[in-house]
Amino acid sequence: MFHTVAKRLSFTKAATDLFITQPAVTKHIKELEQYFKVQLFERNGSKIRLTEQGQVMLQYSEQLFSIYRNMEFDLNSFSDSHKGLLHIGASSTISQYVIPFTLASFHKKYKDVVVKLMNGNTEQIEHALLNNDIDLGIIEGKLKNKGIKYTPFVKDEIVLVSNANHPLTKKPFITIEELKNIPLLLREAGSGTLDVIAYALKTFDLSFSHLNIEMELGSTEAIKTYLRNSNCMAFLSVHSVFTELANNSFRIIDVEGLSIERKFHFIERQGTSEQLANLFMVFAQQHNLK
Repeated sequence: MFHTVAKRLSFTKAATDLFITQPAVTKHIKELEQYFKVQLFERNGSKIRLTEQGQVMLQYSEQLFSIYRNMEFDLNSFSDSHKGLLHIGASSTISQYVIPFTLASFHKKYKDVVVKLMNGNTEQIEHALLNNDIDLGIIEGKLKNKGIKYTPFVKDEIVLVSNANHPLTKKPFITIEELKNIPLLLREAGSGTLDVIAYALKTFDLSFSHLNIEMELGSTEAIKTYLRNSNCMAFLSVHSVFTELANNSFRIIDVEGLSIERKFHFIERQGTSEQLANLFMVFAQQHNLK
């Protein structure tokens, strides 16, 4: 009860999540405060926030849930079964184009493991992991947070694509100077793909300010739809355009001297080990090799 209120910072939302009434939630929290003789939440009208004591209790409740999940996993292993709830967060490209196939195979093998998938950009997934909202993340950005353990997953390549009717598709490649003048579509700030592109452009002493950015869009699907109806180009994960390349609606435009390769990574909190998360990581890596 406390954990749900602490994560949602709302008695009303917690009551909805727990399928009980708001007065029942309030009653339980008051009893908890009376038992420990502390105030767990500061109330300001309809808004609440954790007190220092509440933050301490949240830390311990997260540890308790983690211990419970590991206990459930270990006990189930004696009967060669796996049960429990696994919260995964994946950045946009991965959640849409890479991981669904693995999730389907994982569910066939481990039917009693309930997986909940959260979607967001790399920045949002890292924040969710550090905030204990997810057990495992899969991201496409650069490795930069010391509080996170990064484990390589699969390789990816970011390619420049256009619709198949673009005049430049007839050329074997374009130069960096030509790239500067082409209208480009980009993902929003916080996107892992955007970080990797920016890093690659530094080799040519280029930043996004040197390019002709027509628009920033919040999803790969939005960019792909825009591309079909314009003479823009966009840097996208090759995983996200397999279908369009196969049916010849998109073409890859080679840029002389520019190659953007990267790896998707699993992310975990440093110093923690979730059994179900480890099970999924091993399965996903083996599944990807097939």
